[in-house]
Amino acid sequence: MADVEATKSLSGLLNGIAQKVYYKNSEITEELLRDQLYPDLSQDEFRALHEKMRGLLKSIATADMDHAQLEAFLTAQTKRQGGGGVTAEQAAALARFWKSQRVRVRESLLVQSRWEPGLRGLSWRVDLQTAASRGDTAQGGPVALMELELGRAGQDSEFVCLEFDEAKVNQVLKKMADIQRSIDSVVHRT
Repeated sequence: MADVEATKSLSGLLNGIAQKVYYKNSEITEELLRDQLYPDLSQDEFRALHEKMRGLLKSIATADMDHAQLEAFLTAQTKRQGGGGVTAEQAAALARFWKSQRVRVRESLLVQSRWEPGLRGLSWRVDLQTAASRGDTAQGGPVALMELELGRAGQDSEFVCLEFDEAKVNQVLKKMADIQRSIDSVVHRT
């Protein structure tokens, strides 16, 4: 019976950590989890357990582990010597938790990593200026017109219109090439 209670408490702790860290539920606190799930543990013992489980969940979530990766990771954790490892029961609870919450945690991490407001759409065209009705000759060259649709999740879009001459278009293209080179240097380093 004690094993069932220990498993329930650990599942509750993992769910509480997920609620606080990934689902941003501010009502869940470390003190609440300790009082509800582990009232017999000292503050230091609970904090050590909480930090261990939080760290393991962070590793699992950051890597978005599939079943095989999770199994290998948890096997390695159970074989660790000293206080850094996990018991077989803790590994089983982590596996059950991740199997049921993987999709939801991943979606939460994606939402948290997005910049707001986001770009929802982009349209552009190139206009040629024509001579005025009095017969004046056209001044300047072609003009690029760009319309950006920006918005936050669950809100109406805002539209921003930009006008670029040839020099500005070249500057934007140069900046985009610089950004691409920076991204490539980071991606190819890892």
